[in-house]
Amino acid sequence: MRFEELLIGAEVVRRAGPNAADGAAIRGVEYDSRRIQPGAVFLAMQGEATDGNRFIEKAMEQGAVGIVTDSAAAFVETAKRHAEIGVAEIPAGAGRRAMATIVANYFGHPEKQLALSGVTGTNGKTTTAFLLEAMLQSVGRKTVLVGTIENHVAGAVRPAPHTTPESRDLLALFREGVDAGATEAVMEVSSHALAQGRVCGLPYDVAIFTNLTQDHLDYHGTMENYFAAKQALFNGELGAPPRVAVINIEDARGAELANIAGQAGAQVDTYGLRTGDFRAENAMMSAAGMRFQLVTPAGQAEVRTRLTGRVNLYNLLAAAAAGAARGLTLEQIAAGASELAHVPGRFQTVDAGQGFTVVVDYAHTDDALKNLTTLAREFVGASGRVITLFGCGGDRDRAKRPKMGRAAGEGSDFVVLTSDNPRSEDPEAILQDVLPGLTETGTRFAVEADRARAIALAVEAARPGDIVLIAGKGHEKQQILRHGSIPFDDAKVAAAAIRELLGARV
Repeated sequence: MRFEELLIGAEVVRRAGPNAADGAAIRGVEYDSRRIQPGAVFLAMQGEATDGNRFIEKAMEQGAVGIVTDSAAAFVETAKRHAEIGVAEIPAGAGRRAMATIVANYFGHPEKQLALSGVTGTNGKTTTAFLLEAMLQSVGRKTVLVGTIENHVAGAVRPAPHTTPESRDLLALFREGVDAGATEAVMEVSSHALAQGRVCGLPYDVAIFTNLTQDHLDYHGTMENYFAAKQALFNGELGAPPRVAVINIEDARGAELANIAGQAGAQVDTYGLRTGDFRAENAMMSAAGMRFQLVTPAGQAEVRTRLTGRVNLYNLLAAAAAGAARGLTLEQIAAGASELAHVPGRFQTVDAGQGFTVVVDYAHTDDALKNLTTLAREFVGASGRVITLFGCGGDRDRAKRPKMGRAAGEGSDFVVLTSDNPRSEDPEAILQDVLPGLTETGTRFAVEADRARAIALAVEAARPGDIVLIAGKGHEKQQILRHGSIPFDDAKVAAAAIRELLGARV
């Protein structure tokens, strides 16, 4: 591929350097100058944290044969100093749209060779995506999964540094998947990715909305801005609207979003526990799983699953509606749901021989904590206690901290307040932000900033029949502190604390 071919369809203000006939063959496209290899094109874009145009010379030193910039000054300077390479200027502010077009050209448009399903919402994205992937795989379809915990490429597991990668990395995953025979892609689509245009131009066949509760206001500012970002997956703002929009009609924003998607031209399928096109009836739950009657416009089917809880009923309904949109029968949907044993860090039990239940869960909003403690209360009944450990992330929305304290206190018999990725903030200051909401509930609590010691406190407080909820980090394997990250796995730390406790009791 030549430089000019790379720019087809991109918003180009002007270009200089070799043309398609005599330009060097392109051997890579990168937005990070540290990844430039000889023969690559460097996409020098202004980002939130830094300006990629500062690194043009570094990219040249590493062998870049082309530069695409959103800076008029950088275009002129680069064209003057490096006449032997291809240089193009795109409009300021159009960086991610141009990047999406350019990298799609480079990778041969794999997004057009996959049926894309995108899941967005505050809670439930990961589980819904895993469920839909399991349903598709149960009928033999090869898939790409892109999400918070990990990425899957036709059966191979890849690390997931971001919930929704930049378009360059996303399309590279898609290319790898297509080359391995994948025909479907299921991806979590974060509000950040939508607001920043990371998924510009992707042709979603199915788009799923799970719910909207307070989160990420440190970035979006208001709930209206947060909701506006979510709408972009359904209203055609970033490309064509989805063929089918799957909407949680029982969410406060569900009806509004269903109307927006319908006006954009999408077929709208709704779901809910009591209302909607896809519903759940006669649900029977236990700690080991649940079963329910899936009611749909096409008929009914019994679903048995090792997942449990009201929140997972919603996730299953969302995945079922999406599966139906992707052409699965009710029997295939039910079979696929039964095959998913668990989702890492989502109501994940830790068993080290103790006489009480320990669960690790990713719940990190007040709504997620409410759902988690409600489920735990159903399991322990009147005879057991709910012990909840949680914290609030640093450099994130401070307004939700007292709300999380209130949710934990209202749903628990004992609360251990601790740190959860304090980042650049003082952990003690974060705890002080949480305490007003927690103390007003009157629930007994302890405060311990050291998360490992806090987990030990929660475990030591448990008696047979109790449930200990370790909330916030879920699948994460590190604690992010002011001076860097340290390895930290809630499940492993909890298991070690249990073993130590049991050893002490022998």
